[in-house]
Amino acid sequence: MYVVKSPLSDANLKTVSEALQGALVDLVDLSLVAKQIHWNVVGPRFRSVHLQLDEVVTVARSHSDTVAERAAALGVSPDGRAATVAVGSGIGVTPEGWVDDTAAVGALVDALGAVIARMRERVTSTEEADPVSQDILIAVTADLEKQRWMFQAGNG
Repeated sequence: MYVVKSPLSDANLKTVSEALQGALVDLVDLSLVAKQIHWNVVGPRFRSVHLQLDEVVTVARSHSDTVAERAAALGVSPDGRAATVAVGSGIGVTPEGWVDDTAAVGALVDALGAVIARMRERVTSTEEADPVSQDILIAVTADLEKQRWMFQAGNG
């Protein structure tokens, strides 16, 4: 078996791997939450909310791949399995069944807020340990904050 060797020290690698793995879990869950609500949103703003939810899914999936590949490049095996995501996500409970468009927006704003708060902690924790990974986490956070703003501004 081939093993990828990290250019980081053991201490820095531990910090960065925890940040990247946590980010991966949150992003995978965010894409699932947004898709679940996407399938179940109803109400007068159905179409706009439905389409906006797909944008969140696209952003989360794209960034999850970048985060997972960064972890792999550092010699850390990324874990996006359902069981890992279920245990490690910082997103609260997703509404079940049909979701009114106003409740859908609220649920997404809350989910994005939870992920953003954790991403900001990861940005801080990786500053010294690995500025390259920090840059990735900054980009993720910026895109998630944009999505949260768009939900709040357009559907508030």
